[in-house]
Formats: sequence, structure tokens, C-alpha cells
Amino acid sequence: MDPAVAHAHQSALRSISRVVTEIASPTPGEQALADVSQQLTHGNVMVLTGAGVSTESGVPDYRGPQGSLSRHRPMTYQEFLHDPDASHRYWARAFVGWRVMQAARPNRTHYALVELERAGLLKGVVTQNVDGLHEEAGQRNLIALHGDMQHVVCLSCGYEEKREDYDARAAAANPGFLERWVVDRADVNPDGDVALSQEAVAEFRMPGCVRCGSPRLKPDVVYFGEPVPTAKKDAAYAMVTAADSLLVAGSSLAVMSGFRFVLEAQKQGKRVATINGGPGRADDRVDTLWRTQVGPAFDALLDALDL
Repeated sequence: MDPAVAHAHQSALRSISRVVTEIASPTPGEQALADVSQQLTHGNVMVLTGAGVSTESGVPDYRGPQGSLSRHRPMTYQEFLHDPDASHRYWARAFVGWRVMQAARPNRTHYALVELERAGLLKGVVTQNVDGLHEEAGQRNLIALHGDMQHVVCLSCGYEEKREDYDARAAAANPGFLERWVVDRADVNPDGDVALSQEAVAEFRMPGCVRCGSPRLKPDVVYFGEPVPTAKKDAAYAMVTAADSLLVAGSSLAVMSGFRFVLEAQKQGKRVATINGGPGRADDRVDTLWRTQVGPAFDALLDALDL
């Protein structure tokens, strides 16, 4: 592996393996509810969401109590880009795992955020999730920071294809594959793949790009070790600047792509609150640290705001 590529790969591995521990005492529950309710009542709130928002929909997370990192290391961008065997393995596994991701539906937190937006209380939502559930729920001012699983991009010619169209081509190229290689939905990982045997991976036939025939296809998501597209990062920074405060929901902020917005809000002197069921990287920096599951928290917030 090229030294620069190897360095980026090792950096991505460090990001993946980062352990987030308790570094601050949570705000008492009733006070946290009152604080965040007041924050939302003031309005113009930017919400930053993570995997904890989608776990109720059956989408796994990385670092929660049942998180996939305990059994699976996600592929880095460098592995995907520079190792054809690794990318082929990903697509074989994702062909099976995508069915679980595709079957997921928005949950009460996704819909609560839509209600808060309709009430005029939000500046917008920035999500680190790639499941597309905020958009499906009806969120309008939304930045999907890490892309989404619903599109496939050719790295050779740039052609973009809907994931469902790619999946139909993969199914035609691999008749009976899904019936032969059945997996437990609990084993599907947040990046949409699932453990398969070498025999299954070898059997999988990868369809090429519709336009140029290249096998260098990639889901339109940001991998560990891959930079967030500049336009999306700039739009998210602009939202921080335009908002009056920041609310983080369901994220440990273990990776810099989300953590940076807490740092920016803090730099601008804006209030920051977080709702999460476990410890977070920014817990000692926020004004309100609400240690609870996001679903019940947003139920309580809608009740408190009479929405």
C-alpha cells in the first residue's frame, strides 16, 4: 500500500477504535427536560443526529451497548478504494444486508423532529446517518453529512444510479443467492453489510457500471478515512452560524465529522445540549447533558411543548 494511503488507513482505524467513556456528570432528568424545552421554545435550533436516533427502527449502531464494533470492524475508504477483493467482499455482503436497511422505517424521533420543524422551532437537521429515514419521515431542511445508502456512484466515470436499480441488476446476476445465504437481521452492520463465508463471497457476481462497465462502484456514503464532501461540510458550518443553539441527539460524537460542530458552536458562544443513552466525546463541553434514550426524550419534549 502506498505510504500516504497506509497513513490515511491507520488514521481511519484509530477513529474506528476510539473508545468514548464517561467524562462528565449528566444533568438531572427533570432539569434536562426543562433546559431543552426552553432551548426549543426559543427556536432557531440546529439538530445534529447520530445512529442512536435510528436504533428504534432496527438500524444498528456502532458504539451503543449492542453496537456492531464489538463484532465487526467497518471497512476503511482506503481498503475499499485500493483493494479490489475488499470492495468485492463489501458488495457481496451488502447485497444481503441491504434488505434489512431497506426495510427500516422512520420511528418516533424522526417524526418528532419533523413536528418541531413544522412548528418553526428548528433551523435544520444535520445527520451523520446514511439510512435516509429523516428524509422519508418528511424532514425538509436536512443535510445528510455522510451521504445515503440509496445511491451508488461509479468511481470510474461518475455515473450515479439508484440503489434499487443496482440491486435489481445484482439480483439478476446472482439468481438464488439470497435464498442460499440467509443471515440473521441482528448481524447486519450499520454500513449495510453482514458477515458471509468466503464461499458466498466468491460466488457473488458483481454487476458493473451501467454507463462504462467498470466494477468500481461505491455506495454514495462517506467511509471511515474518507473526507466529508466540502459542500456538505460548508453547508453544515453555515447552519451552525445561522442557528441560535445546537442540540445533539443520539450521537457519541466519537468521530470528528460530528464533533467539529460542537466545537464550532462553542467557539461562537452558542448553547449546546445533547441527548444520548451513553457517554459522548463532547459531554464535558455541553450546557445540558441529558443521559437518556432519544425516543422517550422526544416524546417528553413534544408533551412539554404541547405539540
